[in-house]
Amino acid sequence: MAAEIRRDAWGIPHLRADGAHALARAQGVVTARDRAWQLEVERHRAQGTSASFLGAAALPWDLFARRARLDDTARRCWASLAERDPETAEWVRAYVDGVNAELARAAAPEFAATGLRPGRWQPWTPLGVWLATHILFAGFPAKLWREQALVHLGPEAVGLFAADGPGTSGSNGWLVSGDRSATGHAVLAGDPHRFIEEPGVYQQIHLSCPEFDVVGLAVPGVPGIAHFGHTGTVAWAITNAMADYQDLYRERLRRTGAGVQALGPDGAWHRASRHTETVEVAGEEPVEIEILETARGPVIIGGPEGLDGGPTETGTPPGAGTRSASGAGHTGSPAPSLAASAPSGAVRDAAGPVVPVPLALALRYPPRVTGDLGFSALLPLLRARRVGDVDRAADLWAEPVNVVLAGDTEGGVLHRVAGRVPVRSAANRVRPVPAWEPGHEWRGWHEPPRAGLTDGVAVMANQRGPAAALGVEFAPPHRADRITALLARKDRWAPADMAAIHMDTHLASAAPLLDLLAALDGLSPEAAALRDRLLRWDRRMDADSADAAGYAAVRGAVVRRLAAHPAFAALAVPPAYPEVFLPWLALPPRVGLALEHLLRADELYGVDRPATVRAALEEVAAAGTEATWGDTHRLAPWRAFPTPASAPGEPRLSGDHDCVLCTSGVPGLTDPAVRGPAARYVWDLARREDSRWVVPFGASGVPGSPHHRDQLPLWLTGDLVPVVTDFARLEKESHA
Repeated sequence: MAAEIRRDAWGIPHLRADGAHALARAQGVVTARDRAWQLEVERHRAQGTSASFLGAAALPWDLFARRARLDDTARRCWASLAERDPETAEWVRAYVDGVNAELARAAAPEFAATGLRPGRWQPWTPLGVWLATHILFAGFPAKLWREQALVHLGPEAVGLFAADGPGTSGSNGWLVSGDRSATGHAVLAGDPHRFIEEPGVYQQIHLSCPEFDVVGLAVPGVPGIAHFGHTGTVAWAITNAMADYQDLYRERLRRTGAGVQALGPDGAWHRASRHTETVEVAGEEPVEIEILETARGPVIIGGPEGLDGGPTETGTPPGAGTRSASGAGHTGSPAPSLAASAPSGAVRDAAGPVVPVPLALALRYPPRVTGDLGFSALLPLLRARRVGDVDRAADLWAEPVNVVLAGDTEGGVLHRVAGRVPVRSAANRVRPVPAWEPGHEWRGWHEPPRAGLTDGVAVMANQRGPAAALGVEFAPPHRADRITALLARKDRWAPADMAAIHMDTHLASAAPLLDLLAALDGLSPEAAALRDRLLRWDRRMDADSADAAGYAAVRGAVVRRLAAHPAFAALAVPPAYPEVFLPWLALPPRVGLALEHLLRADELYGVDRPATVRAALEEVAAAGTEATWGDTHRLAPWRAFPTPASAPGEPRLSGDHDCVLCTSGVPGLTDPAVRGPAARYVWDLARREDSRWVVPFGASGVPGSPHHRDQLPLWLTGDLVPVVTDFARLEKESHA
């Protein structure tokens, strides 16, 4: 038998083969069968070619992917993997062979609607998919925001606005040791928080061969099971460590007859790599872009002439230039905040005056530097039998940086950080730093921190945990504190009890706003009645709660008023950075996600916060709505190409950003939830068959399939699907 595909009642694929490589090929086949459209979208996103069939809306991402050199980095990492670890490279190649074999027969309706024909995957394509999926996980665009906040508001603004910012990813995860479980064996549970996409970003799968037998959540387009898995004797799970491991360097560039040069920290000019590429755009003219790379990394913003060849700070037209100490003419303008932040945003010439430096920012990220994405960890994870095996596999991990929990049937537990974080100056972690100044180079790698359990429990929810020394911004502690408090309510926990924790909707971060409401007097009768209702509210963001809706409405009004305050006027209009970075620079989301800090600060740049809250309360009270939270807080999944058949009316949701049930929009901007649990799992180390899991939609990515959305009702109510591992209970589909 080469490989066999079976399905359970939920259409989840169970694969059995006579070896790891045959199994990888079967995984590629079944993924292409279930997720052909998704795979092709991800391949094109990794290559920076998605606008060729999705149109202008996909162009900002493609431009970033090209400038960041994602596809070239994937090729580099593949070449390195093939040299260092040929076994894993051939295993990846087998997966790609399976994808290609099945894609040729793909007939997803989106292909017909867009005119796209499935292409051919290369051996490095899974590495490109992984890189494109995770390149923004460390949130390096937040450094652009911090630069703005530092320049306009001062150093204290970095901490004041710190939050789990837009576009980042989070998760809940917890481990209960055998001493605290009803079975005497460890239980792991949790839910990764991602942008909710349809099809989903995780694929439930069962992989079995003589070497291993693993159930878990795979990333479509990538072989194996990286993030959440159970081998029968050991189980593991991850959350985003919120570490900072990517840097932005402000480059000083000049054109020469031979190309482009960059000023290095040694005071010398060094040649930068340069070429042009053409980005095809469906329905529009193609876009030609210049690709530059310095010794620090690819230039992802600006260039020798700055942003879009704009005028210099003093209004000099492009091409006229000014002269620096080196004698190099340069034109263009930095973003307003960067021009104001000498010396890092400007250079002093030989005579003394400050010369504006056209904006060019280079991205330095570990896989580009090392040629390693950590794929050598994937096979050892599948082969793991004890936590020590997971630990050794985690030593090979690179990108992204995660917190890992694991438990095994012998009572072993693991709680550690895995991934590669460079050692460098503290300034690198906060804001863009000048490439031409010494002291900002990378000097090796941090030793990944480790942690233990407290009272038989470990909780990870993106808070300042074991990775605290490696990051700048972390999630508020509310989710972690709430999970810890819930687990403390019982001495023994059964696996079946964990689903209730997944669905907890208590919102601890409501306290600062409610405290300010409580102190108000002299309100109109309508506002006083609303205030009194909110003070009696149980602080649960339940879909059928009118009080939760009232709180959200007042919160949104407060956010909008704060964002419109003259104290923050300089931050209201972001610099002309590429569109892909604008979510990190928009002021209302930043205010909304940092509202708790802003309301509790001793002083807020002269803002009268009680008056702001009073005006917001009166505004909402005057509107007099009787809506419930679920009326506006609805699921809003991202689809690469929505069709009427694939975009039905979306359901009402409970939860909020700081709830354990983390379904989040953007406070003050939108109520619909764009992020939330991309899966839920409960791994039982006593009996793997008692484990449970669920995804937001279903196993199939094909609209119209009976398994396209069949798990959605369970996901909404917190129910879970049984994990099946007995092949005799499964329906045979085909050989692969």
